[in-house]
Amino acid sequence: MARTLTTGSPWRVILLFSVPLLIGNVVQQLYQVADAIVVGRWLGVDALASVGATGSLLFLLLGFAWGLTSGFAIPTAQAFGARDYEGVRRSVVAGTILTGITSVVLTVGAPFLAEPALTLLQTPPELMDDAVVFAQISFLGGSTMMFFNYLSAIIRAIGDSRTPLIFLTLSCLLNVALVILMVGPWGWGVAGAALATVVSQAVSVLLCLEYVRRRVPVLRVTRADWRFSREDLGLHLKLGLPMGFQSSIIGIGTVAVQVRLNDLGADAVAAYTAASRVDGLAVALLMSLGLATSMYVAQNFGGGRPDRIRRGVVQATWLAIGAALVLGALLVAFGAGLVRVFVGDGSDEVVRLAALMLLINGLTYTALAVLFIHRGALQGLGHTVIPTITGVVELGARMGAAVVLGGVFGFAGVAWSNPLAWIGAVVILVPAYIREHRRLGRMPVTPAVPTPTAAIPVIGPTDGSMVVDAIVTQPVQLPQQPSGSQRGSLVRVFARRRARERVSSR
Repeated sequence: MARTLTTGSPWRVILLFSVPLLIGNVVQQLYQVADAIVVGRWLGVDALASVGATGSLLFLLLGFAWGLTSGFAIPTAQAFGARDYEGVRRSVVAGTILTGITSVVLTVGAPFLAEPALTLLQTPPELMDDAVVFAQISFLGGSTMMFFNYLSAIIRAIGDSRTPLIFLTLSCLLNVALVILMVGPWGWGVAGAALATVVSQAVSVLLCLEYVRRRVPVLRVTRADWRFSREDLGLHLKLGLPMGFQSSIIGIGTVAVQVRLNDLGADAVAAYTAASRVDGLAVALLMSLGLATSMYVAQNFGGGRPDRIRRGVVQATWLAIGAALVLGALLVAFGAGLVRVFVGDGSDEVVRLAALMLLINGLTYTALAVLFIHRGALQGLGHTVIPTITGVVELGARMGAAVVLGGVFGFAGVAWSNPLAWIGAVVILVPAYIREHRRLGRMPVTPAVPTPTAAIPVIGPTDGSMVVDAIVTQPVQLPQQPSGSQRGSLVRVFARRRARERVSSR
């Protein structure tokens, strides 16, 4: 359902818009939380560490595929906004073909890379067998993840963000039931945990296809629509590859962290895995506020309202900082207890290390809050260079902390990799946004007229502070231009509306 963010109190608009995004992000995190709790409780710390040891490898390859398929939905959104429904179906065909090709390459090639890659990552010998099994099954089922993400993205591209969330929630509930059944009574071990996720996502793919067939005729392709050109494929690759590569940058950083963790032993891997699951739920709130800010800025920039952008970003920053302080306090106070949910009793060293990581992250969440809001604001304004540079800075900080601090201080040094990455990015983002804030202050404010653009979010996986997202501006056909007398009436209406908005926003 489309939503306008150009009226109303800025902080309230941003907060309300972030709620469904938060729900979706939390549901995504629950996939991993369910696996971690069941595996840690039923199979023990080593099995949990084996699953965690595959995290960076899976993120490097599957994250690239996720970003790629999200980018394939951008031309679909653009064509739908222009009411070019033939172009929508042609875009769906091109995206489906490219997603299928990528799925085949991933399914055929990646399983063979699992064991050599995990060996290269210095996975502890006692974790290797289970880690290889989990990675291979995840890669064999990677096509279900890709097609579910692609179908969800094209459904969001036509303005429906609720239906993908419903299917994602159903998939998560099914995943929880299957992982309990496969790991517990059926005794399939870590293979069952991986297979549960694959099966639940496959069911979600079938639900999406049936929904499109029954309810979304604009996305339903016919035989005639399968006539596509090389230009169609090239356009989709041009938009999809950068988003995939952005995810790969994140993956490289997680690989460096994983190598150092593997060198520290199974307890360190298990502690980092459990802490990351708890941390991911907290980060989801701040990430949702950042994406909502990006959407808010994009719409108001298209509507010629720099005054609302300036006020909204300031209010969103304080809102995110407040949330970060609350989340940080909760993690500091209850971190150890939350970790015990994953590993149970008798794993005191794992709990101690994980609680240390949650303490370090919790005390530095304010930096992450500022990072998300200011990066989102710059993306909403159409800037790509600075956000990309900050991604590279985060990569360098994570790798440096993992290699240097991890070698000197052990697990504590690795735990500082995320906060140092956040702080390094903020050092660049804040001055960049301040310059934009001042520039916006010099821009004229235009009447609140209908604008020929609307922003569409394309959301992908997260790790630490990086988000595979895009704010896509799609063309929208407007009604025919009004006559001179009608334009005068519209100006008076918009003037009265702006006056009411100023009063309500105070």
